[in-house]
Amino acid sequence: MSDGLTYVLVHGAWHGGWCWVRVAEILRARGHRVFTPTCTGLGERAHLLSRDITLDTFVHDIAGVIVAEELTDVVLVGHSFGGLAISGVAEAMPERLRHLVYLDALIAQAGRAPFDGLPPDVVAARRRAAAESSGGLSLPPPPAAAFGVLDPADVPWVERRLTPHPLSTYESRLPIRGPVGNDLPRTYVDCTTPSYATLDGVKAWVRRQPGWGWQELATGHDAMVSAPGPLADLLVELGAGA
Repeated sequence: MSDGLTYVLVHGAWHGGWCWVRVAEILRARGHRVFTPTCTGLGERAHLLSRDITLDTFVHDIAGVIVAEELTDVVLVGHSFGGLAISGVAEAMPERLRHLVYLDALIAQAGRAPFDGLPPDVVAARRRAAAESSGGLSLPPPPAAAFGVLDPADVPWVERRLTPHPLSTYESRLPIRGPVGNDLPRTYVDCTTPSYATLDGVKAWVRRQPGWGWQELATGHDAMVSAPGPLADLLVELGAGA
């Protein structure tokens, strides 16, 4: 255990810490410490859903776990929407972090909102869905297939756990002032099969930036569900090489 790494795995929109169970089991079996927090208003914390939840809330959720558990040298992984939270944590407490892994993640620049970087048709569709389903409070979960989850055994497992996502987090600004990743060791992992088209612009931006590592996984957007073994292998490789 003394040679193990410490991982904090951050879920994406509509998900919760539950989505990491397969990856967490693999990593723990190899002697690593793993934490899978759930952000406010989602998963088992869905009863806290409100219009007051912002990206700052999510950043504090993850930073709070790191502080409360007295974690250092953390491999901080953000999947999809979770990429925004880890950017905030990277600025708030860089001294506690070993490596940032942006897993098929959404990225926003300092002071910009997630909706600012998404295709206009996607933004319009999501605003409309929120208005029709909850009066603008939250985004209803899409089907599992939207995340590249196609295995008949996995589809119901994912869909019964997805919860509405607070719309306000898409409209609030990312609370950072410096560059994304705060110049820490950082890697973007592109899930390619099938590719999540919503992130095409983000991935093109990352490829133009100096200082970013780039890896690919031949699986769908929810790699922790569809390819937990290869993902765990990659996370160990990235953590060990930081």
